[in-house]
Amino acid sequence: MSQQLMTTGHGSLRRTPEPSHSSIQGRNLGRVNAPPLFGQMFPSLADEPHSASDAALKALGEAMLESDVDPSGDTANIPAGFTYLGQFVDHDITLDTTPLSKVINDPLAIENFRTPALDLDSLYARGPGDTNYLFDRNDPEKFLIGVTQPVGSLRAMPNDLPRNPQGLAIIGDHRNDENLLVAQTHLAFLKFHNAVIDHLRSKAPTLTGDALFVEARRIVTWHYQWIVLFDFIERLTEPGLVRRIKNEGRKIYRFKKRPYMPIEFATAVYRLGHSMVRERYSHNAHFADTGFDLLFLFSGLSGRIGNDFETLPSNWIIDWRRFYAINETNPASVPLNMARKIDPLLARELHQLPDGSSLPERNLLRGRLRSLPSGQAVARFVRGKVGTPVMTPAQIATGPDGAVARQHGMDADSPLWYYILKEAQVLGNGGERLGPLGSRIVAEVFLGLVAGDVNSFIRDENAFGGKWSPDKEDHPLPSKTPGAFTMADMLRFVDDISPVG
Repeated sequence: MSQQLMTTGHGSLRRTPEPSHSSIQGRNLGRVNAPPLFGQMFPSLADEPHSASDAALKALGEAMLESDVDPSGDTANIPAGFTYLGQFVDHDITLDTTPLSKVINDPLAIENFRTPALDLDSLYARGPGDTNYLFDRNDPEKFLIGVTQPVGSLRAMPNDLPRNPQGLAIIGDHRNDENLLVAQTHLAFLKFHNAVIDHLRSKAPTLTGDALFVEARRIVTWHYQWIVLFDFIERLTEPGLVRRIKNEGRKIYRFKKRPYMPIEFATAVYRLGHSMVRERYSHNAHFADTGFDLLFLFSGLSGRIGNDFETLPSNWIIDWRRFYAINETNPASVPLNMARKIDPLLARELHQLPDGSSLPERNLLRGRLRSLPSGQAVARFVRGKVGTPVMTPAQIATGPDGAVARQHGMDADSPLWYYILKEAQVLGNGGERLGPLGSRIVAEVFLGLVAGDVNSFIRDENAFGGKWSPDKEDHPLPSKTPGAFTMADMLRFVDDISPVG
Protein backbone atom coordinates (compact mmCIF):
# COMPACT_ATOMS: atom_id res chain seq x y z
CA MET A 1 0.00 0.00 0.00
CA SER A 2 2.89 2.35 0.74
CA GLN A 3 4.19 2.23 -2.82
CA GLN A 4 0.68 2.72 -4.18
CA LEU A 5 0.16 5.80 -2.05
CA MET A 6 3.42 7.24 -3.30
CA THR A 7 2.83 6.63 -7.00
CA THR A 8 -0.86 6.60 -7.91
CA GLY A 9 -3.20 9.53 -8.32
CA HIS A 10 -6.31 7.70 -7.13
CA GLY A 11 -6.60 6.44 -4.37
CA SER A 12 -10.17 27.00 32.72
CA LEU A 13 -12.09 29.11 33.41
CA ARG A 14 -11.27 31.71 35.98
CA ARG A 15 -9.82 34.87 34.56
CA THR A 16 -7.11 34.99 37.22
CA PRO A 17 -4.24 34.54 37.51
CA GLU A 18 -3.40 36.15 34.18
CA PRO A 19 -0.28 34.90 32.42
CA SER A 20 2.64 37.17 31.77
CA HIS A 21 2.64 38.32 28.18
CA SER A 22 5.95 38.04 26.42
CA SER A 23 7.31 40.92 24.41
CA ILE A 24 8.33 40.63 20.80
CA GLN A 25 11.29 42.82 21.72
CA GLY A 26 13.49 39.81 22.40
CA ARG A 27 14.47 36.41 21.10
CA ASN A 28 13.01 34.36 23.97
CA LEU A 29 9.35 34.83 23.33
CA GLY A 30 7.62 32.31 25.53
CA ARG A 31 5.38 32.55 28.57
CA VAL A 32 6.96 31.65 31.90
CA ASN A 33 4.01 31.56 34.28
CA ALA A 34 1.41 28.83 34.75
CA PRO A 35 -0.88 28.21 31.77
CA PRO A 36 -3.85 30.57 31.53
CA LEU A 37 -7.35 29.35 32.20
CA PHE A 38 -10.38 29.48 29.96
CA GLY A 39 -13.20 31.90 30.73
CA GLN A 40 -16.97 32.12 30.41
CA MET A 41 -18.32 34.50 27.80
CA PHE A 42 -21.84 34.20 29.18
CA PRO A 43 -21.40 33.68 32.95
CA SER A 44 -24.98 34.72 33.66
CA LEU A 45 -26.12 31.60 31.78
CA ALA A 46 -23.99 29.23 33.85
CA ASP A 47 -26.94 28.17 36.00
CA GLU A 48 -28.97 26.98 33.01
CA PRO A 49 -26.72 24.60 31.04
CA HIS A 50 -28.11 22.60 28.16
CA SER A 51 -28.89 19.08 29.23
CA ALA A 52 -29.63 16.08 27.08
CA SER A 53 -29.20 12.35 27.54
CA ASP A 54 -26.40 10.35 25.98
CA ALA A 55 -28.99 8.63 23.78
CA ALA A 56 -30.40 11.94 22.53
CA LEU A 57 -26.97 13.34 21.71
CA LYS A 58 -25.96 10.10 20.00
CA ALA A 59 -29.11 10.16 17.86
CA LEU A 60 -28.53 13.79 16.87
CA GLY A 61 -24.87 13.12 16.11
CA GLU A 62 -25.79 10.21 13.84
CA ALA A 63 -28.28 12.43 12.00
CA MET A 64 -25.59 15.07 11.33
CA LEU A 65 -24.34 13.13 8.30
CA GLU A 66 -23.63 14.55 4.87
CA SER A 67 -25.41 12.14 2.55
CA ASP A 68 -23.26 12.67 -0.55
CA VAL A 69 -20.29 14.55 -1.97
CA ASP A 70 -22.28 16.62 -4.46
CA PRO A 71 -20.24 19.79 -5.28
CA SER A 72 -23.47 21.79 -4.90
CA GLY A 73 -22.80 21.42 -1.18
CA ASP A 74 -19.68 23.56 -1.48
CA THR A 75 -19.48 27.18 -0.43
CA ALA A 76 -19.19 29.84 -3.11
CA ASN A 77 -16.62 32.07 -1.41
CA ILE A 78 -14.50 29.95 0.96
CA PRO A 79 -11.69 27.98 -0.74
CA ALA A 80 -10.88 24.73 1.05
CA GLY A 81 -7.52 25.95 2.30
CA PHE A 82 -9.33 28.11 4.85
CA THR A 83 -10.65 24.96 6.54
CA TYR A 84 -7.09 24.08 7.53
CA LEU A 85 -6.00 27.66 8.14
CA GLY A 86 -8.83 27.59 10.67
CA GLN A 87 -7.31 24.50 12.27
CA PHE A 88 -3.88 26.16 12.32
CA VAL A 89 -5.43 29.23 14.01
CA ASP A 90 -7.22 27.02 16.53
CA HIS A 91 -3.90 25.45 17.50
CA ASP A 92 -2.44 28.95 17.91
CA ILE A 93 -5.04 30.05 20.46
CA THR A 94 -6.16 26.92 22.33
CA LEU A 95 -4.70 23.72 23.74
CA ASP A 96 -6.94 21.74 26.08
CA THR A 97 -5.23 18.47 26.98
CA THR A 98 -8.19 17.02 28.90
CA PRO A 99 -9.34 13.75 27.27
CA LEU A 100 -13.09 13.34 26.79
CA SER A 101 -13.12 10.49 29.32
CA LYS A 102 -11.84 12.89 31.99
CA VAL A 103 -13.75 16.06 31.12
CA ILE A 104 -14.83 17.63 34.38
CA ASN A 105 -18.10 19.37 34.95
CA ASP A 106 -16.31 22.53 36.13
CA PRO A 107 -15.44 24.83 33.25
CA LEU A 108 -13.62 27.14 35.68
CA ALA A 109 -10.72 24.73 36.10
CA ILE A 110 -9.66 23.93 32.54
CA GLU A 111 -6.16 25.03 31.58
CA ASN A 112 -5.40 26.51 28.17
CA PHE A 113 -1.83 25.66 27.23
CA ARG A 114 -1.83 28.29 24.49
CA THR A 115 -1.88 32.05 24.87
CA PRO A 116 -5.31 33.42 23.87
CA ALA A 117 -3.80 35.70 21.26
CA LEU A 118 -3.05 35.55 17.55
CA ASP A 119 0.65 35.76 18.32
CA LEU A 120 1.91 32.65 16.50
CA ASP A 121 3.35 31.07 19.63
CA SER A 122 2.50 27.77 17.95
CA LEU A 123 5.04 28.74 15.28
CA TYR A 124 7.71 30.63 17.22
CA ALA A 125 7.42 28.76 20.54
CA ARG A 126 9.95 30.44 22.86
CA GLY A 127 12.08 31.85 20.09
CA PRO A 128 15.58 30.99 18.88
CA GLY A 129 17.02 31.41 22.37
CA ASP A 130 15.12 28.76 24.32
CA THR A 131 13.83 26.71 21.36
CA ASN A 132 16.83 26.99 19.08
CA TYR A 133 16.16 23.49 17.71
CA LEU A 134 13.39 25.05 15.56
CA PHE A 135 15.86 27.29 13.77
CA ASP A 136 18.62 26.86 11.19
CA ARG A 137 22.00 26.62 12.92
CA ASN A 138 23.71 28.08 9.85
CA ASP A 139 21.23 30.96 9.56
CA PRO A 140 19.74 31.35 13.07
CA GLU A 141 17.22 34.04 12.13
CA LYS A 142 15.45 31.49 9.90
CA PHE A 143 13.37 28.40 10.66
CA LEU A 144 14.55 24.93 9.77
CA ILE A 145 12.77 23.47 6.74
CA GLY A 146 12.47 19.74 6.13
CA VAL A 147 13.25 17.88 2.92
CA THR A 148 10.88 15.45 1.19
CA GLN A 149 11.60 11.86 0.20
CA PRO A 150 12.36 11.38 -3.54
CA VAL A 151 9.80 9.44 -5.56
CA GLY A 152 10.52 8.29 -9.11
CA SER A 153 11.70 11.30 -11.12
CA LEU A 154 10.75 13.72 -8.33
CA ARG A 155 13.80 14.81 -6.35
CA ALA A 156 14.00 15.65 -2.66
CA MET A 157 12.63 19.18 -2.14
CA PRO A 158 12.41 21.61 0.81
CA ASN A 159 8.69 21.02 1.24
CA ASP A 160 8.25 19.13 4.49
CA LEU A 161 8.29 20.03 8.15
CA PRO A 162 11.66 19.42 9.82
CA ARG A 163 11.61 16.00 11.50
CA ASN A 164 13.58 13.98 14.02
CA PRO A 165 14.94 10.51 13.12
CA GLN A 166 11.62 8.93 14.10
CA GLY A 167 9.64 11.15 11.73
CA LEU A 168 8.06 13.43 14.33
CA ALA A 169 7.87 17.08 13.32
CA ILE A 170 10.19 19.54 15.04
CA ILE A 171 7.71 22.40 15.33
CA GLY A 172 6.15 24.65 17.96
CA ASP A 173 2.89 22.67 18.18
CA HIS A 174 2.91 18.93 17.50
CA ARG A 175 -0.80 19.02 16.51
CA ASN A 176 0.16 20.78 13.28
CA ASP A 177 1.52 17.46 12.04
CA GLU A 178 -1.84 15.74 12.55
CA ASN A 179 -2.83 15.78 8.88
CA LEU A 180 -1.10 16.74 5.66
CA LEU A 181 -3.09 19.93 4.99
CA VAL A 182 -2.49 21.56 8.37
CA ALA A 183 1.15 20.42 8.19
CA GLN A 184 1.63 22.10 4.81
CA THR A 185 -0.09 25.20 6.21
CA HIS A 186 2.38 25.30 9.11
CA LEU A 187 5.20 24.84 6.60
CA ALA A 188 3.90 27.81 4.57
CA PHE A 189 4.17 30.03 7.65
CA LEU A 190 7.71 28.79 8.35
CA LYS A 191 8.58 29.75 4.78
CA PHE A 192 6.74 33.07 5.16
CA HIS A 193 8.99 34.02 8.06
CA ASN A 194 12.10 33.00 6.11
CA ALA A 195 10.94 34.98 3.06
CA VAL A 196 10.40 38.06 5.26
CA ILE A 197 13.97 37.66 6.55
CA ASP A 198 15.22 37.69 2.94
CA HIS A 199 12.98 40.69 2.17
CA LEU A 200 14.40 42.69 5.08
CA ARG A 201 17.98 41.74 4.25
CA SER A 202 17.38 43.17 0.78
CA LYS A 203 15.44 46.30 1.80
CA ALA A 204 16.99 47.08 5.21
CA PRO A 205 20.50 45.57 5.20
CA THR A 206 21.51 47.31 8.43
CA LEU A 207 19.10 45.05 10.33
CA THR A 208 20.96 42.00 11.62
CA GLY A 209 20.84 39.44 14.42
CA ASP A 210 18.25 39.98 17.14
CA ALA A 211 16.89 43.16 15.57
CA LEU A 212 16.34 41.39 12.25
CA PHE A 213 14.55 38.45 13.87
CA VAL A 214 12.32 40.67 16.03
CA GLU A 215 11.30 42.85 13.08
CA ALA A 216 10.60 39.80 10.90
CA ARG A 217 8.43 38.26 13.60
CA ARG A 218 6.46 41.50 14.00
CA ILE A 219 5.83 41.71 10.25
CA VAL A 220 4.81 38.04 10.02
CA THR A 221 2.54 38.25 13.07
CA TRP A 222 0.80 41.47 12.04
CA HIS A 223 0.17 40.18 8.52
CA TYR A 224 -1.13 36.92 9.98
CA GLN A 225 -3.51 38.86 12.23
CA TRP A 226 -4.70 40.84 9.22
CA ILE A 227 -5.24 37.65 7.21
CA VAL A 228 -7.26 36.07 10.00
CA LEU A 229 -9.51 39.10 10.53
CA PHE A 230 -10.00 40.38 7.01
CA ASP A 231 -9.49 37.36 4.76
CA PHE A 232 -10.64 34.41 6.88
CA ILE A 233 -13.19 35.74 9.41
CA GLU A 234 -14.57 38.20 6.86
CA ARG A 235 -15.49 35.20 4.68
CA LEU A 236 -17.13 33.32 7.55
CA THR A 237 -19.26 36.19 8.81
CA GLU A 238 -21.63 38.84 7.55
CA PRO A 239 -20.01 41.21 5.02
CA GLY A 240 -18.48 44.23 6.75
CA LEU A 241 -19.16 42.92 10.26
CA VAL A 242 -15.51 42.71 11.35
CA ARG A 243 -14.76 46.32 10.43
CA ARG A 244 -18.05 47.52 11.91
CA ILE A 245 -17.35 45.89 15.27
CA LYS A 246 -13.76 47.13 15.18
CA ASN A 247 -15.05 50.70 14.76
CA GLU A 248 -18.08 50.51 17.08
CA GLY A 249 -16.65 48.28 19.80
CA ARG A 250 -17.35 44.80 21.13
CA LYS A 251 -20.60 44.22 23.04
CA ILE A 252 -20.44 40.60 24.24
CA TYR A 253 -16.75 39.59 24.44
CA ARG A 254 -15.22 41.95 26.97
CA PHE A 255 -12.38 41.78 29.47
CA LYS A 256 -10.64 44.16 31.85
CA LYS A 257 -6.98 43.69 31.01
CA ARG A 258 -6.14 40.78 28.77
CA PRO A 259 -8.26 38.39 26.75
CA TYR A 260 -9.30 34.96 27.95
CA MET A 261 -10.38 32.01 25.84
CA PRO A 262 -14.17 31.60 26.07
CA ILE A 263 -15.17 28.01 26.75
CA GLU A 264 -18.33 28.51 24.66
CA PHE A 265 -16.17 29.56 21.71
CA ALA A 266 -13.54 26.83 22.02
CA THR A 267 -15.90 23.96 22.81
CA ALA A 268 -18.76 24.85 20.47
CA VAL A 269 -18.81 27.93 18.25
CA TYR A 270 -15.36 27.68 16.65
CA ARG A 271 -15.83 23.99 15.92
CA LEU A 272 -17.70 25.21 12.86
CA GLY A 273 -14.72 24.10 10.77
CA HIS A 274 -15.67 20.45 11.18
CA SER A 275 -18.63 21.14 8.91
CA MET A 276 -16.33 22.56 6.22
CA VAL A 277 -14.26 19.38 5.75
CA ARG A 278 -14.69 17.75 2.34
CA GLU A 279 -14.87 14.02 1.73
CA ARG A 280 -12.33 14.27 -1.13
CA TYR A 281 -9.80 16.80 -2.41
CA SER A 282 -7.83 17.43 -5.58
CA HIS A 283 -4.44 17.61 -3.83
CA ASN A 284 -1.99 17.93 -6.72
CA ALA A 285 -1.38 16.60 -10.23
CA HIS A 286 -0.36 13.19 -8.85
CA PHE A 287 -3.31 12.83 -6.48
CA ALA A 288 -6.14 14.65 -8.19
CA ASP A 289 -8.89 12.75 -6.35
CA THR A 290 -7.79 12.08 -2.80
CA GLY A 291 -9.88 10.75 0.05
CA PHE A 292 -9.77 12.80 3.23
CA ASP A 293 -8.57 9.74 5.17
CA LEU A 294 -5.34 9.53 3.14
CA LEU A 295 -4.28 12.97 4.35
CA PHE A 296 -3.77 11.55 7.83
CA LEU A 297 -1.36 8.89 6.59
CA PHE A 298 1.23 11.47 5.61
CA SER A 299 2.00 12.84 9.05
CA GLY A 300 4.29 11.91 11.88
CA LEU A 301 1.70 12.38 14.61
CA SER A 302 -1.11 10.14 13.37
CA GLY A 303 0.24 8.58 10.18
CA ARG A 304 3.10 6.64 8.68
CA ILE A 305 5.95 9.14 8.39
CA GLY A 306 8.71 7.67 10.50
CA ASN A 307 7.52 4.17 9.71
CA ASP A 308 6.80 3.57 6.00
CA PHE A 309 8.27 6.92 4.93
CA GLU A 310 11.28 8.79 6.30
CA THR A 311 9.75 12.13 5.37
CA LEU A 312 6.87 13.32 3.21
CA PRO A 313 7.05 11.72 -0.27
CA SER A 314 7.73 14.36 -2.91
CA ASN A 315 4.60 13.54 -4.88
CA TRP A 316 2.45 14.54 -1.87
CA ILE A 317 3.60 18.18 -1.78
CA ILE A 318 0.52 20.41 -1.87
CA ASP A 319 -0.47 22.43 -4.94
CA TRP A 320 -1.74 25.64 -3.31
CA ARG A 321 -3.57 26.68 -6.50
CA ARG A 322 -6.09 23.96 -5.63
CA PHE A 323 -6.75 25.33 -2.12
CA TYR A 324 -6.67 29.14 -2.46
CA ALA A 325 -7.62 31.51 -5.28
CA ILE A 326 -3.99 32.22 -6.15
CA ASN A 327 -4.88 33.02 -9.77
CA GLU A 328 -7.88 34.69 -11.37
CA THR A 329 -8.70 31.31 -12.89
CA ASN A 330 -6.96 27.96 -12.88
CA PRO A 331 -6.43 25.72 -15.91
CA ALA A 332 -9.17 23.15 -16.34
CA SER A 333 -6.75 20.49 -15.10
CA VAL A 334 -6.23 22.38 -11.81
CA PRO A 335 -9.58 22.57 -9.99
CA LEU A 336 -10.01 24.83 -6.98
CA ASN A 337 -11.35 22.90 -4.00
CA MET A 338 -14.02 24.80 -2.11
CA ALA A 339 -14.95 24.21 1.53
CA ARG A 340 -18.17 22.43 2.34
CA LYS A 341 -21.05 24.63 3.42
CA ILE A 342 -21.35 25.49 7.10
CA ASP A 343 -24.30 23.38 8.18
CA PRO A 344 -25.12 20.54 10.60
CA LEU A 345 -24.07 17.84 8.11
CA LEU A 346 -20.53 16.47 8.44
CA ALA A 347 -18.54 14.31 6.04
CA ARG A 348 -18.87 10.56 6.54
CA GLU A 349 -15.18 10.27 7.44
CA LEU A 350 -15.79 12.38 10.56
CA HIS A 351 -18.45 9.93 11.70
CA GLN A 352 -15.97 7.06 11.40
CA LEU A 353 -12.77 8.14 13.14
CA PRO A 354 -9.87 5.67 13.33
CA ASP A 355 -10.57 5.00 17.01
CA GLY A 356 -14.16 4.02 16.17
CA SER A 357 -15.73 7.17 17.58
CA SER A 358 -17.87 9.81 15.91
CA LEU A 359 -16.68 13.43 15.88
CA PRO A 360 -20.18 14.98 15.99
CA GLU A 361 -21.16 12.79 18.92
CA ARG A 362 -17.93 13.70 20.72
CA ASN A 363 -18.51 17.41 20.13
CA LEU A 364 -22.07 17.23 21.43
CA LEU A 365 -21.05 15.22 24.49
CA ARG A 366 -18.14 17.54 25.30
CA GLY A 367 -20.45 20.55 25.17
CA ARG A 368 -22.79 18.96 27.69
CA LEU A 369 -19.95 17.89 29.97
CA ARG A 370 -18.60 21.45 29.88
CA SER A 371 -22.01 22.72 31.04
CA LEU A 372 -22.45 24.99 28.04
CA PRO A 373 -25.73 26.91 27.77
CA SER A 374 -28.14 26.08 24.97
CA GLY A 375 -27.95 27.88 21.66
CA GLN A 376 -31.32 29.50 22.34
CA ALA A 377 -30.17 30.83 25.74
CA VAL A 378 -27.08 32.39 24.15
CA ALA A 379 -29.14 33.78 21.28
CA ARG A 380 -31.60 35.41 23.67
CA PHE A 381 -28.75 36.96 25.65
CA VAL A 382 -27.04 38.34 22.54
CA ARG A 383 -30.37 39.59 21.17
CA GLY A 384 -30.59 41.81 24.23
CA LYS A 385 -27.17 43.29 23.45
CA VAL A 386 -27.13 43.67 19.66
CA GLY A 387 -30.54 42.56 18.41
CA THR A 388 -29.61 39.28 16.70
CA PRO A 389 -32.62 36.96 16.12
CA VAL A 390 -33.43 33.75 17.95
CA MET A 391 -34.34 30.81 15.72
CA THR A 392 -37.74 29.24 16.16
CA PRO A 393 -38.28 25.53 16.86
CA ALA A 394 -39.73 25.24 13.35
CA GLN A 395 -36.51 26.56 11.84
CA ILE A 396 -34.43 24.12 13.90
CA ALA A 397 -36.67 21.20 12.96
CA THR A 398 -35.98 21.41 9.22
CA GLY A 399 -34.23 18.52 7.47
CA PRO A 400 -33.52 14.99 8.72
CA ASP A 401 -31.22 16.24 11.47
CA GLY A 402 -33.85 18.75 12.58
CA ALA A 403 -36.46 16.01 12.77
CA VAL A 404 -34.24 14.10 15.20
CA ALA A 405 -33.66 17.28 17.19
CA ARG A 406 -37.43 17.78 17.47
CA GLN A 407 -37.96 14.14 18.46
CA HIS A 408 -35.67 14.66 21.46
CA GLY A 409 -36.88 18.14 22.40
CA MET A 410 -33.77 19.86 21.04
CA ASP A 411 -35.62 22.05 18.55
CA ALA A 412 -36.43 24.45 21.39
CA ASP A 413 -33.35 23.66 23.53
CA SER A 414 -30.42 22.93 21.23
CA PRO A 415 -26.76 22.17 21.96
CA LEU A 416 -24.80 25.35 21.25
CA TRP A 417 -22.55 23.76 18.59
CA TYR A 418 -25.53 22.33 16.73
CA TYR A 419 -27.42 25.63 16.98
CA ILE A 420 -24.53 27.58 15.41
CA LEU A 421 -24.33 25.15 12.47
CA LYS A 422 -28.10 25.06 12.02
CA GLU A 423 -28.26 28.86 12.13
CA ALA A 424 -25.68 29.03 9.32
CA GLN A 425 -27.84 26.70 7.24
CA VAL A 426 -31.10 28.56 7.94
CA LEU A 427 -29.97 32.21 8.26
CA GLY A 428 -26.54 32.20 6.57
CA ASN A 429 -27.65 31.92 2.94
CA GLY A 430 -27.89 28.16 3.07
CA GLY A 431 -24.53 27.71 4.79
CA GLU A 432 -22.47 30.10 2.66
CA ARG A 433 -21.48 31.81 5.92
CA LEU A 434 -22.35 31.84 9.60
CA GLY A 435 -25.70 33.15 10.79
CA PRO A 436 -26.10 36.32 12.87
CA LEU A 437 -25.26 34.79 16.26
CA GLY A 438 -22.31 32.73 15.03
CA SER A 439 -20.98 35.69 13.06
CA ARG A 440 -21.17 38.01 16.04
CA ILE A 441 -19.44 35.64 18.44
CA VAL A 442 -16.65 34.70 16.02
CA ALA A 443 -15.98 38.28 14.93
CA GLU A 444 -15.97 39.67 18.48
CA VAL A 445 -13.73 36.94 19.89
CA PHE A 446 -11.11 37.26 17.19
CA LEU A 447 -11.15 41.05 17.34
CA GLY A 448 -10.83 40.82 21.11
CA LEU A 449 -7.91 38.40 20.92
CA VAL A 450 -6.04 40.81 18.66
CA ALA A 451 -7.06 43.98 20.51
CA GLY A 452 -6.07 42.45 23.85
CA ASP A 453 -2.57 41.52 22.69
CA VAL A 454 -0.22 44.35 23.68
CA ASN A 455 1.98 43.51 20.67
CA SER A 456 -0.76 43.41 18.02
CA PHE A 457 -1.28 45.83 15.16
CA ILE A 458 -4.58 46.98 16.69
CA ARG A 459 -2.93 47.92 19.99
CA ASP A 460 -0.30 49.87 18.08
CA GLU A 461 -2.86 51.87 16.07
CA ASN A 462 -0.45 54.73 15.48
CA ALA A 463 2.25 52.55 13.97
CA PHE A 464 3.89 53.99 10.89
CA GLY A 465 2.12 57.35 11.09
CA GLY A 466 -1.49 56.18 11.37
CA LYS A 467 -3.72 53.15 11.83
CA TRP A 468 -1.65 50.25 10.57
CA SER A 469 -2.47 48.37 7.41
CA PRO A 470 -0.15 46.19 5.31
CA ASP A 471 0.68 49.05 2.93
CA LYS A 472 1.88 51.24 5.82
CA GLU A 473 5.08 49.22 6.29
CA ASP A 474 8.41 50.90 5.58
CA HIS A 475 9.05 48.05 3.15
CA PRO A 476 5.58 46.70 2.23
CA LEU A 477 5.14 43.13 1.14
CA PRO A 478 3.64 42.77 -2.34
CA SER A 479 -0.12 42.25 -2.50
CA LYS A 480 -2.69 42.07 -5.24
CA THR A 481 -4.80 44.85 -3.69
CA PRO A 482 -3.05 47.86 -2.09
CA GLY A 483 -3.78 48.07 1.62
CA ALA A 484 -4.83 44.43 1.84
CA PHE A 485 -3.00 41.15 2.45
CA THR A 486 -4.53 37.72 1.96
CA MET A 487 -3.48 34.09 2.22
CA ALA A 488 -3.13 34.10 -1.56
CA ASP A 489 -0.80 37.12 -1.27
CA MET A 490 1.24 35.31 1.38
CA LEU A 491 1.63 32.20 -0.76
CA ARG A 492 2.59 34.26 -3.81
CA PHE A 493 5.22 36.05 -1.69
CA VAL A 494 6.63 32.72 -0.46
CA ASP A 495 6.78 31.70 -4.16
CA ASP A 496 6.39 27.96 -3.67
CA ILE A 497 2.87 27.45 -4.93
CA SER A 498 2.98 24.29 -7.01
CA PRO A 499 6.41 22.61 -7.03
CA VAL A 500 5.01 19.31 -8.34
CA GLY A 501 1.87 20.60 -10.11
